[in-house]
Amino acid sequence: MKTPVGDQASLSAPRILPRDEHSLSRGMLSENALKVLYRLNKAGFQAYLVGGCVRDGLLGITPKDFDVATDATPDEVKALFRNAMIIGRRFRIVHVRFGREIIEVTTFRGQHDDEDDVSRAHRSATGMLLRDNVWGSIDEDALRRDFTVNALYYSVADFSIYDWTGGIDDLERRQLKLIGDPEVRYREDPVRMLRAIRFAGKLGFKIEERTAAPIIDLAPLLLSIPPARLFEEVLKLFLNGAALETYRGLREHGLFAMLFPVTFDALSVMPWAEAMIEQALINTDQRILEGKPVTPAFLYAALLWPAVVMDANALEEEGMPTALAHQQAAQQVISRQLQHTSIPKRFSFPMRDIWELQLRLPRRKGKRADQVMSHPRFRAGYDFLLLRENAGELAAGLGEWWTRYQTLEDAERRVMISQIVHEPAGLDEPLPETASKPTHSRRRPRRRPPRGE
Repeated sequence: MKTPVGDQASLSAPRILPRDEHSLSRGMLSENALKVLYRLNKAGFQAYLVGGCVRDGLLGITPKDFDVATDATPDEVKALFRNAMIIGRRFRIVHVRFGREIIEVTTFRGQHDDEDDVSRAHRSATGMLLRDNVWGSIDEDALRRDFTVNALYYSVADFSIYDWTGGIDDLERRQLKLIGDPEVRYREDPVRMLRAIRFAGKLGFKIEERTAAPIIDLAPLLLSIPPARLFEEVLKLFLNGAALETYRGLREHGLFAMLFPVTFDALSVMPWAEAMIEQALINTDQRILEGKPVTPAFLYAALLWPAVVMDANALEEEGMPTALAHQQAAQQVISRQLQHTSIPKRFSFPMRDIWELQLRLPRRKGKRADQVMSHPRFRAGYDFLLLRENAGELAAGLGEWWTRYQTLEDAERRVMISQIVHEPAGLDEPLPETASKPTHSRRRPRRRPPRGE
Protein backbone atom coordinates (compact mmCIF):
# COMPACT_ATOMS: atom_id res chain seq x y z
CA MET A 1 0.00 0.00 0.00
CA LYS A 2 1.30 3.45 -0.92
CA THR A 3 2.00 5.90 1.88
CA PRO A 4 0.50 9.30 0.97
CA VAL A 5 2.87 12.22 1.14
CA GLY A 6 0.19 14.57 2.39
CA ASP A 7 -3.24 16.01 1.93
CA GLN A 8 -2.67 16.64 -1.78
CA ALA A 9 -1.79 13.05 -2.63
CA SER A 10 -5.17 12.53 -4.29
CA LEU A 11 -4.47 15.09 -7.05
CA SER A 12 -4.42 13.39 -10.44
CA ALA A 13 -4.82 15.99 -13.19
CA PRO A 14 -2.45 18.94 -13.34
CA ARG A 15 -3.31 22.52 -14.07
CA ILE A 16 -1.68 23.34 -17.40
CA LEU A 17 -0.56 26.81 -18.45
CA PRO A 18 -0.01 26.88 -22.24
CA ARG A 19 2.73 29.05 -23.73
CA ASP A 20 0.50 32.09 -24.22
CA GLU A 21 -0.55 32.11 -20.55
CA HIS A 22 2.86 32.33 -18.84
CA SER A 23 5.98 34.48 -19.09
CA LEU A 24 8.70 31.79 -19.12
CA SER A 25 10.45 31.58 -22.49
CA ARG A 26 13.33 29.57 -23.90
CA GLY A 27 15.35 32.78 -24.16
CA MET A 28 15.51 32.86 -20.34
CA LEU A 29 16.87 29.33 -20.12
CA SER A 30 20.32 27.83 -20.26
CA GLU A 31 21.24 26.43 -23.68
CA ASN A 32 22.83 23.47 -21.95
CA ALA A 33 19.66 22.73 -19.99
CA LEU A 34 17.72 22.80 -23.25
CA LYS A 35 20.22 20.37 -24.80
CA VAL A 36 19.60 17.93 -21.96
CA LEU A 37 15.82 18.23 -22.32
CA TYR A 38 15.83 17.77 -26.09
CA ARG A 39 18.18 14.78 -25.98
CA LEU A 40 16.09 13.02 -23.33
CA ASN A 41 12.91 13.69 -25.31
CA LYS A 42 14.54 12.45 -28.53
CA ALA A 43 15.51 9.22 -26.74
CA GLY A 44 11.86 8.66 -25.83
CA PHE A 45 11.92 9.89 -22.21
CA GLN A 46 9.82 12.51 -20.49
CA ALA A 47 11.90 15.50 -19.36
CA TYR A 48 10.95 18.76 -17.68
CA LEU A 49 12.65 21.74 -16.11
CA VAL A 50 11.53 21.90 -12.50
CA GLY A 51 12.11 23.85 -9.31
CA GLY A 52 13.71 27.23 -8.80
CA CYS A 53 14.41 28.00 -12.46
CA VAL A 54 10.70 27.73 -13.33
CA ARG A 55 9.61 29.56 -10.18
CA ASP A 56 12.08 32.42 -10.67
CA GLY A 57 11.31 32.76 -14.37
CA LEU A 58 7.61 33.20 -13.62
CA LEU A 59 8.48 35.83 -11.00
CA GLY A 60 10.56 37.80 -13.50
CA ILE A 61 13.86 36.77 -11.85
CA THR A 62 16.61 35.56 -14.18
CA PRO A 63 17.01 31.81 -13.53
CA LYS A 64 20.50 30.65 -12.53
CA ASP A 65 20.40 26.96 -11.62
CA PHE A 66 18.64 24.49 -13.90
CA ASP A 67 17.26 21.18 -12.67
CA VAL A 68 15.75 18.54 -14.93
CA ALA A 69 13.27 15.83 -13.87
CA THR A 70 12.79 12.79 -16.06
CA ASP A 71 11.42 9.24 -16.12
CA ALA A 72 14.84 8.01 -17.25
CA THR A 73 16.80 6.22 -14.52
CA PRO A 74 20.24 7.55 -13.53
CA ASP A 75 21.91 4.78 -15.54
CA GLU A 76 19.82 5.62 -18.62
CA VAL A 77 20.68 9.31 -18.30
CA LYS A 78 24.38 8.55 -17.95
CA ALA A 79 24.25 6.38 -21.08
CA LEU A 80 22.99 9.37 -23.08
CA PHE A 81 25.65 11.86 -21.95
CA ARG A 82 29.39 11.21 -22.00
CA ASN A 83 29.82 14.25 -19.74
CA ALA A 84 27.54 12.81 -17.04
CA MET A 85 28.31 11.44 -13.59
CA ILE A 86 26.02 9.70 -11.11
CA ILE A 87 26.49 11.06 -7.60
CA GLY A 88 25.00 10.37 -4.20
CA ARG A 89 23.79 7.27 -2.41
CA ARG A 90 21.07 8.84 -0.29
CA PHE A 91 19.55 10.41 -3.41
CA ARG A 92 21.01 9.19 -6.70
CA ILE A 93 21.16 12.03 -9.18
CA VAL A 94 23.10 12.76 -12.36
CA HIS A 95 25.30 15.77 -12.98
CA VAL A 96 25.70 16.60 -16.66
CA ARG A 97 28.67 18.94 -16.92
CA PHE A 98 29.12 21.57 -19.63
CA GLY A 99 32.35 23.35 -18.75
CA ARG A 100 31.65 25.17 -15.48
CA GLU A 101 27.88 24.68 -15.71
CA ILE A 102 26.25 21.61 -14.20
CA ILE A 103 22.74 20.53 -15.13
CA GLU A 104 21.29 18.36 -12.37
CA VAL A 105 19.06 15.54 -13.60
CA THR A 106 16.84 13.59 -11.20
CA THR A 107 14.60 10.62 -11.86
CA PHE A 108 10.93 11.05 -10.89
CA ARG A 109 10.59 10.05 -7.23
CA GLY A 110 7.71 7.83 -6.19
CA GLN A 111 5.81 7.26 -2.98
CA HIS A 112 7.14 4.64 -0.60
CA ASP A 113 5.68 1.23 0.14
CA ASP A 114 5.94 -0.18 3.64
CA GLU A 115 7.83 -3.10 2.09
CA ASP A 116 10.31 -1.06 0.05
CA ASP A 117 13.80 -2.55 -0.23
CA VAL A 118 16.06 -0.78 2.30
CA SER A 119 18.61 -0.26 -0.47
CA ARG A 120 16.09 1.99 -2.24
CA ALA A 121 14.25 3.68 0.64
CA HIS A 122 15.10 3.94 4.30
CA ARG A 123 14.05 6.18 7.20
CA SER A 124 15.61 6.80 10.60
CA ALA A 125 13.69 6.31 13.83
CA THR A 126 12.81 10.01 13.82
CA GLY A 127 11.40 9.86 10.27
CA MET A 128 14.43 11.30 8.46
CA LEU A 129 14.86 9.98 4.93
CA LEU A 130 18.23 8.25 4.83
CA ARG A 131 17.69 6.91 1.33
CA ASP A 132 15.12 7.87 -1.31
CA ASN A 133 15.64 6.06 -4.59
CA VAL A 134 12.10 4.87 -5.29
CA TRP A 135 11.20 5.84 -8.84
CA GLY A 136 7.69 6.91 -9.81
CA SER A 137 5.58 8.98 -12.18
CA ILE A 138 5.66 12.74 -12.68
CA ASP A 139 2.56 13.33 -10.54
CA GLU A 140 4.12 11.30 -7.71
CA ASP A 141 7.34 13.27 -8.17
CA ALA A 142 5.45 16.54 -7.79
CA LEU A 143 4.14 15.40 -4.42
CA ARG A 144 7.67 14.47 -3.32
CA ARG A 145 8.88 18.07 -3.87
CA ASP A 146 9.17 20.40 -0.88
CA PHE A 147 7.16 23.56 -1.60
CA THR A 148 4.32 24.07 -4.05
CA VAL A 149 6.14 26.91 -5.84
CA ASN A 150 9.08 24.52 -6.44
CA ALA A 151 6.85 21.84 -7.98
CA LEU A 152 6.17 23.50 -11.33
CA TYR A 153 7.28 21.61 -14.46
CA TYR A 154 8.17 23.20 -17.80
CA SER A 155 8.09 21.09 -20.96
CA VAL A 156 9.98 21.92 -24.17
CA ALA A 157 7.66 19.54 -26.02
CA ASP A 158 4.76 22.02 -25.86
CA PHE A 159 6.27 24.92 -23.82
CA SER A 160 3.56 24.51 -21.20
CA ILE A 161 3.87 24.59 -17.41
CA TYR A 162 2.33 21.75 -15.41
CA ASP A 163 1.18 22.24 -11.81
CA TRP A 164 -0.04 19.35 -9.62
CA THR A 165 0.13 21.09 -6.23
CA GLY A 166 -1.32 24.60 -6.55
CA GLY A 167 2.06 26.26 -6.97
CA ILE A 168 0.81 28.80 -9.52
CA ASP A 169 -1.82 30.06 -7.08
CA ASP A 170 0.78 30.28 -4.30
CA LEU A 171 3.09 32.27 -6.57
CA GLU A 172 0.27 34.75 -7.15
CA ARG A 173 -0.40 34.91 -3.39
CA ARG A 174 3.35 35.26 -2.75
CA GLN A 175 3.00 32.43 -0.27
CA LEU A 176 5.38 29.62 0.65
CA LYS A 177 3.51 26.40 1.34
CA LEU A 178 4.92 22.95 2.10
CA ILE A 179 3.46 20.01 0.19
CA GLY A 180 1.84 17.47 2.52
CA ASP A 181 1.97 17.25 6.32
CA PRO A 182 4.57 19.83 7.46
CA GLU A 183 5.74 17.85 10.47
CA VAL A 184 6.26 14.69 8.40
CA ARG A 185 8.08 16.60 5.67
CA TYR A 186 10.38 18.41 8.14
CA ARG A 187 11.20 15.14 9.85
CA GLU A 188 12.08 13.61 6.47
CA ASP A 189 14.65 16.36 5.95
CA PRO A 190 15.09 19.00 8.70
CA VAL A 191 16.99 21.25 6.27
CA ARG A 192 13.60 22.01 4.73
CA MET A 193 13.04 24.34 7.70
CA LEU A 194 16.07 26.37 6.61
CA ARG A 195 14.88 26.33 3.02
CA ALA A 196 11.52 27.74 4.12
CA ILE A 197 13.25 30.70 5.78
CA ARG A 198 15.64 31.17 2.86
CA PHE A 199 12.98 31.17 0.17
CA ALA A 200 10.70 33.46 2.20
CA GLY A 201 13.54 35.95 2.65
CA LYS A 202 14.83 35.73 -0.91
CA LEU A 203 11.44 35.96 -2.59
CA GLY A 204 9.75 38.26 -0.10
CA PHE A 205 7.07 35.60 0.47
CA LYS A 206 5.05 34.90 3.59
CA ILE A 207 5.35 31.40 5.03
CA GLU A 208 1.90 29.84 5.16
CA GLU A 209 0.71 29.46 8.77
CA ARG A 210 0.46 25.67 8.73
CA THR A 211 3.93 25.44 7.14
CA ALA A 212 5.46 27.72 9.78
CA ALA A 213 3.73 26.29 12.86
CA PRO A 214 5.94 23.21 13.59
CA ILE A 215 9.31 24.84 12.92
CA ILE A 216 10.10 26.20 16.37
CA ASP A 217 9.37 22.82 18.02
CA LEU A 218 11.22 20.78 15.40
CA ALA A 219 14.26 23.11 15.19
CA PRO A 220 16.45 20.74 17.31
CA LEU A 221 16.23 18.18 14.48
CA LEU A 222 18.89 20.26 12.74
CA LEU A 223 21.40 19.04 15.33
CA SER A 224 21.36 15.66 13.57
CA ILE A 225 22.43 17.14 10.21
CA PRO A 226 26.14 16.75 9.33
CA PRO A 227 28.13 19.99 9.95
CA ALA A 228 29.48 19.96 6.38
CA ARG A 229 25.98 20.09 4.94
CA LEU A 230 24.96 22.86 7.33
CA PHE A 231 27.99 24.93 6.32
CA GLU A 232 26.75 24.87 2.72
CA GLU A 233 23.24 25.74 3.89
CA VAL A 234 24.55 28.72 5.89
CA LEU A 235 26.21 30.09 2.75
CA LYS A 236 22.93 29.72 0.85
CA LEU A 237 21.08 31.47 3.68
CA PHE A 238 23.34 34.50 3.90
CA LEU A 239 24.70 34.88 0.36
CA ASN A 240 21.35 35.09 -1.45
CA GLY A 241 20.99 38.88 -1.35
CA ALA A 242 18.44 38.82 1.48
CA ALA A 243 20.72 38.00 4.43
CA LEU A 244 19.12 40.44 6.87
CA GLU A 245 15.57 39.19 6.33
CA THR A 246 16.81 35.62 6.43
CA TYR A 247 18.61 36.19 9.75
CA ARG A 248 15.48 37.70 11.28
CA GLY A 249 13.45 34.73 10.06
CA LEU A 250 15.93 32.31 11.61
CA ARG A 251 15.74 34.18 14.92
CA GLU A 252 11.95 34.32 14.87
CA HIS A 253 11.55 30.58 14.26
CA GLY A 254 14.22 29.36 16.68
CA LEU A 255 16.63 28.12 13.99
CA PHE A 256 19.56 30.49 14.51
CA ALA A 257 20.35 28.92 17.88
CA MET A 258 20.71 25.54 16.17
CA LEU A 259 23.26 26.89 13.68
CA PHE A 260 25.22 29.31 15.89
CA PRO A 261 24.59 28.38 19.54
CA VAL A 262 27.72 30.19 20.78
CA THR A 263 26.57 33.41 19.14
CA PHE A 264 23.01 32.93 20.33
CA ASP A 265 24.28 32.78 23.92
CA ALA A 266 26.33 35.97 23.42
CA LEU A 267 23.41 37.95 21.98
CA SER A 268 21.81 38.25 25.41
CA VAL A 269 25.07 39.32 27.04
CA MET A 270 26.64 41.73 24.53
CA PRO A 271 24.31 44.72 23.96
CA TRP A 272 26.02 45.61 20.66
CA ALA A 273 26.03 42.09 19.19
CA GLU A 274 22.66 42.20 17.41
CA ALA A 275 23.44 45.54 15.79
CA MET A 276 26.83 44.32 14.61
CA ILE A 277 25.48 41.14 13.04
CA GLU A 278 22.62 42.96 11.33
CA GLN A 279 24.97 45.64 9.94
CA ALA A 280 27.32 42.93 8.64
CA LEU A 281 24.38 41.30 6.86
CA ILE A 282 23.19 44.65 5.46
CA ASN A 283 26.70 45.20 4.08
CA THR A 284 26.69 41.66 2.64
CA ASP A 285 23.40 42.27 0.84
CA GLN A 286 24.71 45.56 -0.54
CA ARG A 287 27.89 43.96 -1.89
CA ILE A 288 25.88 41.21 -3.58
CA LEU A 289 23.55 43.81 -5.08
CA GLU A 290 26.58 45.65 -6.48
CA GLY A 291 28.09 42.45 -7.84
CA LYS A 292 31.05 42.56 -5.45
CA PRO A 293 32.57 39.40 -3.95
CA VAL A 294 31.69 38.32 -0.42
CA THR A 295 33.99 36.00 1.49
CA PRO A 296 32.53 33.50 3.96
CA ALA A 297 35.55 34.25 6.19
CA PHE A 298 34.33 37.79 6.88
CA LEU A 299 30.74 36.63 7.30
CA TYR A 300 31.70 33.97 9.83
CA ALA A 301 34.05 36.40 11.57
CA ALA A 302 31.13 38.76 12.18
CA LEU A 303 28.69 36.02 13.18
CA LEU A 304 31.06 34.50 15.75
CA TRP A 305 32.79 37.64 17.07
CA PRO A 306 30.29 38.32 19.91
CA ALA A 307 31.02 34.85 21.30
CA VAL A 308 34.79 35.43 21.03
CA VAL A 309 34.52 38.69 22.97
CA MET A 310 32.27 37.12 25.60
CA ASP A 311 34.71 34.25 26.19
CA ALA A 312 37.77 36.55 26.10
CA ASN A 313 36.22 38.83 28.71
CA ALA A 314 35.60 35.86 30.98
CA LEU A 315 39.21 34.69 30.61
CA GLU A 316 40.55 38.20 31.31
CA GLU A 317 38.48 38.36 34.49
CA GLU A 318 40.31 35.21 35.57
CA GLY A 319 43.61 37.06 35.14
CA MET A 320 44.67 35.94 31.65
CA PRO A 321 46.50 38.60 29.54
CA THR A 322 44.36 40.24 26.88
CA ALA A 323 46.09 38.86 23.78
CA LEU A 324 46.28 35.33 25.11
CA ALA A 325 42.66 35.50 26.27
CA HIS A 326 41.52 36.47 22.78
CA GLN A 327 43.54 33.70 21.17
CA GLN A 328 42.19 31.07 23.53
CA ALA A 329 38.64 32.40 23.20
CA ALA A 330 38.90 32.22 19.41
CA GLN A 331 40.01 28.60 19.62
CA GLN A 332 37.17 27.73 22.01
CA VAL A 333 34.53 29.36 19.86
CA ILE A 334 35.75 27.71 16.65
CA SER A 335 35.92 24.29 18.33
CA ARG A 336 32.34 24.57 19.54
CA GLN A 337 31.09 25.96 16.24
CA LEU A 338 32.63 23.07 14.30
CA GLN A 339 30.21 20.75 16.09
CA HIS A 340 27.35 22.54 14.28
CA THR A 341 28.71 23.86 11.00
CA SER A 342 32.04 22.98 9.52
CA ILE A 343 34.36 25.85 8.55
CA PRO A 344 36.96 24.89 5.93
CA LYS A 345 40.49 26.04 6.75
CA ARG A 346 40.54 28.30 3.70
CA PHE A 347 37.95 30.38 5.59
CA SER A 348 38.81 29.75 9.24
CA PHE A 349 42.43 30.94 8.85
CA PRO A 350 41.48 34.32 7.29
CA MET A 351 38.72 34.65 9.90
CA ARG A 352 41.26 34.31 12.70
CA ASP A 353 43.52 36.85 10.97
CA ILE A 354 40.64 39.34 10.96
CA TRP A 355 40.12 38.77 14.69
CA GLU A 356 43.83 39.08 15.47
CA LEU A 357 44.00 42.38 13.60
CA GLN A 358 41.46 43.80 16.04
CA LEU A 359 44.24 43.66 18.65
CA ARG A 360 46.91 44.96 16.30
CA LEU A 361 45.01 47.94 14.89
CA PRO A 362 45.14 49.93 18.17
CA ARG A 363 48.96 49.42 18.31
CA ARG A 364 50.27 52.18 16.05
CA LYS A 365 53.44 53.62 17.60
CA GLY A 366 56.82 53.22 15.97
CA LYS A 367 56.67 50.96 12.93
CA ARG A 368 53.59 49.10 14.08
CA ALA A 369 51.09 51.05 11.92
CA ASP A 370 53.01 50.32 8.74
CA GLN A 371 53.47 46.69 9.75
CA VAL A 372 49.72 46.35 10.25
CA MET A 373 49.00 48.01 6.90
CA SER A 374 51.27 45.50 5.17
CA HIS A 375 49.24 42.60 6.54
CA PRO A 376 47.54 40.77 3.63
CA ARG A 377 44.16 41.00 5.40
CA PHE A 378 44.51 44.59 6.57
CA ARG A 379 41.55 45.77 4.50
CA ALA A 380 39.25 43.10 5.92
CA GLY A 381 40.47 43.85 9.45
CA TYR A 382 39.94 47.59 8.92
CA ASP A 383 36.40 47.03 7.58
CA PHE A 384 35.72 44.83 10.59
CA LEU A 385 36.91 47.59 12.92
CA LEU A 386 34.48 50.06 11.30
CA LEU A 387 31.71 47.50 11.72
CA ARG A 388 32.45 47.22 15.44
CA GLU A 389 32.45 50.99 15.87
CA ASN A 390 29.18 51.42 13.98
CA ALA A 391 27.55 48.78 16.20
CA GLY A 392 28.64 50.57 19.34
CA GLU A 393 31.09 47.96 20.62
CA LEU A 394 33.92 50.50 20.38
CA ALA A 395 33.93 54.24 20.81
CA ALA A 396 34.42 56.05 17.51
CA GLY A 397 37.89 57.35 16.72
CA LEU A 398 40.26 54.53 15.84
CA GLY A 399 38.46 53.77 12.58
CA GLU A 400 38.63 57.43 11.53
CA TRP A 401 42.36 57.49 12.39
CA TRP A 402 43.02 54.53 10.11
CA THR A 403 40.79 55.95 7.37
CA ARG A 404 42.89 59.13 7.31
CA TYR A 405 46.23 57.34 7.73
CA GLN A 406 45.69 55.38 4.52
CA THR A 407 45.31 58.57 2.46
CA LEU A 408 48.46 60.41 3.59
CA GLU A 409 52.07 60.53 2.48
CA ASP A 410 54.77 59.06 4.69
CA ALA A 411 55.81 62.36 6.34
CA GLU A 412 52.23 63.14 7.32
CA ARG A 413 51.82 59.62 8.68
CA ARG A 414 54.84 60.12 10.93
CA VAL A 415 53.19 63.23 12.34
CA MET A 416 50.00 61.30 13.07
CA ILE A 417 51.97 58.62 14.89
CA SER A 418 53.88 61.19 16.94
CA GLN A 419 50.60 62.67 18.14
CA ILE A 420 49.45 59.39 19.71
CA VAL A 421 49.53 60.00 23.46
CA HIS A 422 48.93 56.46 24.63
CA GLU A 423 47.75 53.12 23.34
CA PRO A 424 45.04 51.00 24.97
CA ALA A 425 46.08 49.36 28.23
CA GLY A 426 46.44 45.61 28.31
CA LEU A 427 48.03 45.28 24.88
CA ASP A 428 51.67 45.66 25.83
CA GLU A 429 52.37 41.94 25.98
CA PRO A 430 53.57 40.28 22.77
CA LEU A 431 50.77 38.99 20.58
CA PRO A 432 50.86 35.21 20.20
CA GLU A 433 51.04 33.71 16.76
CA THR A 434 47.71 32.39 15.49
CA ALA A 435 47.09 29.01 13.94
CA SER A 436 46.66 30.72 10.56
CA LYS A 437 50.41 31.16 10.28
CA PRO A 438 52.18 27.95 9.30
CA THR A 439 54.95 26.85 11.57
CA HIS A 440 58.05 25.35 10.06
CA SER A 441 60.28 23.14 12.13
CA ARG A 442 63.93 23.63 11.31
CA ARG A 443 65.47 20.30 10.45
CA ARG A 444 69.02 19.68 11.61
CA PRO A 445 71.21 18.91 8.57
CA ARG A 446 72.20 15.32 8.38
CA ARG A 447 75.91 14.74 9.08
CA ARG A 448 77.62 12.88 6.30
CA PRO A 449 80.08 10.28 7.50
CA PRO A 450 83.69 10.81 6.40
CA ARG A 451 84.79 8.73 3.52
CA GLY A 452 86.07 5.42 4.52
CA GLU A 453 83.76 4.99 7.55
